Amino acid sequence: MKDEFKENVIINLTFEFALKIIDFCDDLDGLRKFALSNQLFKSGTSIGANAREAQNAESKADFIHKFKISAKEVDETEYWLLLCKHLKKLPDSTHLLTELEPIKKIISKIIGTSKRTN
Repeated sequence: MKDEFKENVIINLTFEFALKIIDFCDDLDGLRKFALSNQLFKSGTSIGANAREAQNAESKADFIHKFKISAKEVDETEYWLLLCKHLKKLPDSTHLLTELEPIKKIISKIIGTSKRTN
């Protein structure tokens, strides 16, 4: 996978993050936390799916829109991970929250830069 998108940092980061989210959700499923797992799975994998979809945007506005959706999914994912972090009977999600931070910053930068450029 990494060779396919060697030059695209956000695509690589979000893909690797999605793989870790899938593993974390498997752990939640093992604890029978299916509703939480399902929500986290959807938002955590959607970040990269929308970033990747933006690569084939039909216009600049469409590109920005896809990344705005990705940013919303980052926020939702952060929410679910914070719940996991603060519920002591669930696996610790600190490592995923740490990995989410640069993704959040890069997506924000992409949106801001895209809005400013013609």
